[in-house]
Amino acid sequence: MLAEQLKEIYDLLFKRFGPQDWWPGDTPFEVIVGAILTQNTNWTNVEKAITNLKNAKVLTPDKLHLLDIKKLAELIRPAGYFNIKAKRLKNFLDWFFEEYCGELKNLENIPTDELRQQLLSVKGIGPETADSILLYALNRLVFVVDAYTARICSRHHLISEYADYHQIQETFESNLASDIQLFNEYHALLVHLGKDFCKPTPKCEECPLNPLPHSV
Repeated sequence: MLAEQLKEIYDLLFKRFGPQDWWPGDTPFEVIVGAILTQNTNWTNVEKAITNLKNAKVLTPDKLHLLDIKKLAELIRPAGYFNIKAKRLKNFLDWFFEEYCGELKNLENIPTDELRQQLLSVKGIGPETADSILLYALNRLVFVVDAYTARICSRHHLISEYADYHQIQETFESNLASDIQLFNEYHALLVHLGKDFCKPTPKCEECPLNPLPHSV
């Protein structure tokens, strides 16, 4: 049964890796910025960019919204694709201020599905980024899917290798308890597994899921 398989995977990963304390960030807004910056780069580079924003004392909605885009791009340079990501941050901030006056509290009563569609309408915000914002910054009950999740699920025959983002997401949301902390921890554990073991060339012998049937 799929629900039992998913629980077994979670238990094995949690036993091996422990709590992941993800997503790192001092404020929900910092988590949002991190979710946008982490596209196509690793977290170490994002941390450097976040540190630059903090040192410049501009890591607030108001200050980032008013910041010159060239200055913003320079500050987030360590995150890579800095000109593109500066535009994406500005696109998000323009939407955030036009629709919600730059106040996260104004998002609280917006239904999750509606808020997700609004986020996806912002140029540069895709499903993974939107769902990361919803789950990690806004505590909404959505399961985040990324390339690690797809690879792991495919190799362990939990999904079809042709499954799309929504199908993978539905696999988890339909077979797990509706628990925000569980969704948070599970995704973070899958990221850990994908980075360290379930790579394009996998380390199956050392993998915490090695007892489970899999194919590579």
